[in-house]
Order: sequence, then C-alpha cells, then structure tokens
Amino acid sequence: MSALAFIGGGAKSAVWSQIHADVLGRTIRQVADPQQANVRGAAFIAFVALGLVDADDLARRVPIAAEYEPDPRHRARYDDLYAAFKDFYKRTRSLYARLNRP
Repeated sequence: MSALAFIGGGAKSAVWSQIHADVLGRTIRQVADPQQANVRGAAFIAFVALGLVDADDLARRVPIAAEYEPDPRHRARYDDLYAAFKDFYKRTRSLYARLNRP
C-alpha cells in the first residue's frame, strides 16, 4: 500500500504523524513546510500548465521531512478508539448539522 503525504498544521507534529500512521496502517510522509502545501500545489499546477515540468515528476519534487511507519503494538488500541470516534460522529452529526444551519 502506498504512503500518504501529510500536510497542514497538524503535519508539523511528529506525534500526530505517528498517530495517523498507526490508525490508518499506512506509512505517513510528513511534508516539509506542511502549511505551505496549497501554495506549492498552485505553483506545481502552473509549472505543468506552462510545460516546465511533467505531472509525473511532481512527487519527487515535494520535500519530505520524515516518514512514520505504523506501529503494530498500538494498532489494537487505536482500532478501539477509532471505532468509538466513528460511533460518536454518527450519533452527533445531525446535531452539528442543526447547530450550523444559517
């Protein structure tokens, strides 16, 4: 299974990166300067549109700060917690929809 690139503010955290790897059972590639991902993505689109770079070449141009492998010792506990989270979400999503109505 392929690795996932982790971007955004949470991707600055080694702890969150490891938790995501453990929960998802996938390698997490922590992108360097993860909060700049949108700007980098816009630039890549422009480079491809201008013919300056091939779209298949973009992945190797994204700097990776670290990689996190799933830790099987944590998997059972996270599976239990994740199941509880999904149950909680299903039970409360209509409440949040009601509270967020204009």
